[in-house]
Amino acid sequence: MNALANIAALDVRAQFPGLPEGWHYLDSAATAQKPQAVIDAITRAYAHDYATVHRGVYERSAAMTRSYEEARGAVASLVGGSAEGLVFTRGATEAINLVAASWGTTNLKAGDRILLSQLEHHSNIVPWQLLADKVGAAIDVCPITAEGRIDLGALEAMLTEEHKLVALAHVSNVFGSVLDAAEATRLAHSVGAKMLIDGCQAVPRIDVDVAAIGCDFYAFSAHKAYGPTGIGALWAKPDLLDAMPPYQGGGSMIDRVTFEGTTYAPAPTRFEAGTPHIVGAVGFHAAADWLTGLGREAVHTHEAGLVAFAREELSKIEGLTLYGPDDSAGIVSFNLGDVHGHDVATILDDAGVAVRAGHHCAQPLMDHLGVPATVRASFAAHSGPEDVAALVEGLHKVKRIFG
Repeated sequence: MNALANIAALDVRAQFPGLPEGWHYLDSAATAQKPQAVIDAITRAYAHDYATVHRGVYERSAAMTRSYEEARGAVASLVGGSAEGLVFTRGATEAINLVAASWGTTNLKAGDRILLSQLEHHSNIVPWQLLADKVGAAIDVCPITAEGRIDLGALEAMLTEEHKLVALAHVSNVFGSVLDAAEATRLAHSVGAKMLIDGCQAVPRIDVDVAAIGCDFYAFSAHKAYGPTGIGALWAKPDLLDAMPPYQGGGSMIDRVTFEGTTYAPAPTRFEAGTPHIVGAVGFHAAADWLTGLGREAVHTHEAGLVAFAREELSKIEGLTLYGPDDSAGIVSFNLGDVHGHDVATILDDAGVAVRAGHHCAQPLMDHLGVPATVRASFAAHSGPEDVAALVEGLHKVKRIFG
């Protein structure tokens, strides 16, 4: 099979000023390059439109407040949710920590259980460990299948009425394997557990609809979805948000403050203490519009074609081990013989190819694989077959150097 013929072209590379000719950026799973539309929106917001939000009565402040709240609606729409369920955070990590600190400390107690999977990012492990230590809960770990998917059969067998929360990645940041999020949610709900989904790798790559999934919480970031760093979002069912206590205290999240006591603003404002990342929200809105205009079904088809082509070409390299399923969403992880991933990445960098090498903030998964690290090539809307060709050529250079 010639996988190259199945790649659906997305002619958008020229929209990315951070991609000079001859440089092959294959690290979008870490952070995405930014299209000019997002850069322009950020520049305009800082240059001509800038003012604080929710405080000023002058026109520019009112206009910026409108832009900020319009961004909330646009970002919520990116995952099929409503604005009243969308909290802006510093990123997906803070979104997960928010749920752990607010919902978790209110609803979990000693003897309760949390279910994670073997392939989770540290940001979907450590907050739950902190919570478990605080309240006396226990953590269980669902295994993965041989091809690198969360084993839903094992998940179903492990779930008990003691489980109060299940937290899983929608798309693995190491394998690119896609979770059947709706089925996982159904299984969690069957024992009365809430479902949190880490959508960092999913939002830029596949269509996401929290209503269809049925999950209770969905965390994601802007910078992996062609937006700025320093901002992300938690979408939650509005009734859950309404019942959750504040996560941080300060300005913006209050109703009235006295030394005798304080009352709080309704959700989602209750969870946005202090001056928010105003321009970040504007940039997130621009990224959401850009990605929606392109169509994530088209992005997924494009990236799936590149994954198939890459795996076909990489499998021809003697001594190279591929990880994850053939139909991964835009991510390919591998190792080349006993050459450490950092050495592979350094030589590839000299060849003009940028990849990620290391444990990818998934050390338990590396332990499971029995390796200290993998090399990860991750694609984006701007990627093309030439990037795969450069990767393969660079790996042959690695083989020549290491014999």
